[in-house]
Amino acid sequence: MVKIRLTRFGTNKKPFYRIIATDSRAPRDGRFLEILGFYSPRSNPIVVNLKSERIISWIKKGAQPTETVLSLLKKEGIWQKNKEKSGGIVYREEM
Repeated sequence: MVKIRLTRFGTNKKPFYRIIATDSRAPRDGRFLEILGFYSPRSNPIVVNLKSERIISWIKKGAQPTETVLSLLKKEGIWQKNKEKSGGIVYREEM
């Protein structure tokens, strides 16, 4: 199964994350299929940069976002855009 999840980069106590599409069996910082954006929680203000069209494309193919990525998608409005394009079909139970 393909997951959309975070992979960690940065130094000690200064993390930033890439949002990637990867096989669910791959390790957190291991192989991935595509980079879909990045997330920097330590900067002020918090920086989130997403490739919305690619994320929607992966979700339509059956990729499942993790809880953290799902909350980022909802904050950025991409999850709502996905629901509108799909005619209200929900690909994963909302939390």
